[in-house]
Amino acid sequence: MHTLATPARIEIVVKKSRFLAQALSVDAPAAALAWLEKIADREATHNCWAYRVGDAYRFSDDGEPGGTAGRPILAAIDGQGIDHAMVVVTRWYGGINLGAGGLVRAYGGAAAECLRGGTRRPLIELVEAELACDFALAGAVHGILAAVAAEKLAESFGEHGLCLRLRLPAAMYAALAERLRDASRGAATLKAIEILPT
Repeated sequence: MHTLATPARIEIVVKKSRFLAQALSVDAPAAALAWLEKIADREATHNCWAYRVGDAYRFSDDGEPGGTAGRPILAAIDGQGIDHAMVVVTRWYGGINLGAGGLVRAYGGAAAECLRGGTRRPLIELVEAELACDFALAGAVHGILAAVAAEKLAESFGEHGLCLRLRLPAAMYAALAERLRDASRGAATLKAIEILPT
């Protein structure tokens, strides 16, 4: 899966109605709705939208006939293989009715064209984990962390040794666990806490 590396926008005209599609990468549904509040044009006829953030999604026809705007925008997001994204398509009515099929094509087409024109980046799943080991292993552990692209979020020292909170690509978690097991002869512990797409 991919998300947008930068915001994207495109404008099209269909039978004198102007459609402005804007897309943005978002990390949570609340961020998608906050962005909608920021960019929605209250002078426009409609501000239709959809977002997909993992399994969470929502869409709105904003007064257009049911199923003619929000759902086609969401279909464009899914059809482009995009996740963690919000698309808003603003319409200024041009005086000619488009009909249900015309609206579906206009909203879905504007959203798809906007996403196609946007710069993409891979969506990498990260995992946060806790690592505990004896003080004597600290040097070896720090070398292993660098090899698996782990970012140290917090470090503390307790009576039993070193405790680290880490963030690393989920694909590297098994390699980290294996290297720690080998380096510590099974004495170091690693526990996944949370998986975060980014």
